[in-house]
Amino acid sequence: MTRINGFTYDRLAVNGTEIHVCHAGAGPAILCLHGYPQTHYMWHKIAPLLAADYTVVLPDLRGYGDSGKPDTDAEHSPYSKREMAQDMAQIMARLGHQHYAVIGHDRGGRVAHRLARDYREHVAALAVLDIAPTLDMYEATDMRFAMSYYHWFFLTQPAPLPEQLIGADAEFYLEKKLGHWGKTPEAHTPEAVAEYKRCFRQPATIHASCEDYRAAASIDLDHDREDRDQMLDIPVLALWGEKGFVGKKFDVLSIWRAYAHNVSGHSVPGGHFLPEEAPEETLAALQAFLAQTLAAK
Repeated sequence: MTRINGFTYDRLAVNGTEIHVCHAGAGPAILCLHGYPQTHYMWHKIAPLLAADYTVVLPDLRGYGDSGKPDTDAEHSPYSKREMAQDMAQIMARLGHQHYAVIGHDRGGRVAHRLARDYREHVAALAVLDIAPTLDMYEATDMRFAMSYYHWFFLTQPAPLPEQLIGADAEFYLEKKLGHWGKTPEAHTPEAVAEYKRCFRQPATIHASCEDYRAAASIDLDHDREDRDQMLDIPVLALWGEKGFVGKKFDVLSIWRAYAHNVSGHSVPGGHFLPEEAPEETLAALQAFLAQTLAAK
């Protein structure tokens, strides 16, 4: 396992599973959530710099990295964003943080959105990186979306179809995902790619990550519809890659303003993997946002 320098690593039992988490720094707390098909290590370029002013918490989501992969059920409820958000709320409580900002990329952005809805009393600010809300993206599905986001429909097929196909050459599949969504050559360091491969090639990870997407296409949509009209009253920052699909397909700020009263944001160079493709620009945007919404030490 490759570790981020200066971070303390733990494995904490919460919500019926175990979450692998690392943390560093002091001051107001920030919870940073990774996306697919990565781990907490995706923050390695910017997390140490954020830790100069904040307490930075980097978990592996359930089903990913070195966190637990609990058994699923017919409704995929163990991998709903509600369950994953509950993991994160309990992790932050265990670490002594009652109020914090949440930054989520990709799948982590969807968990972060649910966390802000279900645990409003704890979440002071929300930053979402290169996503529009899940419900809006599914409702806007057309051929262009399906061609670019084919994995949303492939990974949701009944087990074991996607698991078997991905498992035949998991490292090839992961490299193709990184190359398809990323627009900046060599943005992913060899150490990062090796870490992603180490975790992703495990059959349990492949299955759990498919369950994450199956939940997103079923139980998560039910939860999203139930509270779609409940506006967030916390500051929201939305960033997206200027060469990526999300910003080209969706009016990102307009969509997020249907979910929150105070939304700001802009594009940054590169494609989908903002913290790795555009670490300086992403860090600057996050620092400015956090300075406005949290009291830095």
